[in-house]
Amino acid sequence: MHSLKITKLMDLAMQVSCPIIGLCDSAGARIQEGVSALEGYGQLFYRNVQYSGKIPQISVIMGPCAGGAVYSPALTDFVFMVKRTSHMFLTGGKVLKSVGGKEVNHHDLGGSELHGKRSGDVHFIADNEEECLQEVRKLLAYLPQNATSPCPSAPAKRKTGVRQQLRDIVPVDQKKVYNMKSVIQAVFDANSFMEVQREFAMNMVVGFARLQGETIGIVANNPKVKAGAIDINASDKAARFIRFCNCFQIPIVTFEDVTGFIPGVEQQESGIIRHGAKLLYAYAESGVPKVTVIIRKAYGGAYVA
Repeated sequence: MHSLKITKLMDLAMQVSCPIIGLCDSAGARIQEGVSALEGYGQLFYRNVQYSGKIPQISVIMGPCAGGAVYSPALTDFVFMVKRTSHMFLTGGKVLKSVGGKEVNHHDLGGSELHGKRSGDVHFIADNEEECLQEVRKLLAYLPQNATSPCPSAPAKRKTGVRQQLRDIVPVDQKKVYNMKSVIQAVFDANSFMEVQREFAMNMVVGFARLQGETIGIVANNPKVKAGAIDINASDKAARFIRFCNCFQIPIVTFEDVTGFIPGVEQQESGIIRHGAKLLYAYAESGVPKVTVIIRKAYGGAYVA
């Protein structure tokens, strides 16, 4: 019954072409409903996919999100979690203990730290629920209502001394590192940079900023982490963000200071070629305005991307 209410609301959001936000705090489906509950999940997932790239979809995990329910947030554009109170996992600790004999608590199994730093399944993490909802509001201020509407504008915040700031941030010595986030903050409107997946694949920085009050998507290597070299997680992180920007007509500015893709047997075995190709595909597929700024260097396949 609940799935009918949710899917009807999603259909209505699509009809009026507005974003949809899902607040999740649920232990999962009602067992008493049997197969009907699974059908409800299927209808929900179907709409997540069909409406993807047409209206922004945001999931806010306010408590537990277990079992099949986790797939819906994974199919949406952005996922928010709250520290200590939000959890996402396919199989609970009791089942894992009965199968593997090892006891795992909810935090270690699917807490915000795990998804924020290692799995990459969450895009924003807040300290409490109030802060989380404020961050959702902040994100919506950058996004359009739908794929055919323009992004909302904001008053331009003029800055002075940018040229000197950049000289101070970027070392002339190629061997010295710096934080690319400082470059982004210097170039774009004051206090306008909203980073996405801040603690995941930190060698790649993605997020939204404003330039003269207009929304811009940012993709950048960060020389401070792994010399900015691109690995599997960084490729996936950037590719997904680029494809979102392309769907919603958000221009992309890329800052490059990169030696290339990370070499090594581990990356090769894990499919760096396949994942790196996702990044190339995303750039080639996107039809939005794209500007690339090479800060100091860009070599090999990373330059091509």
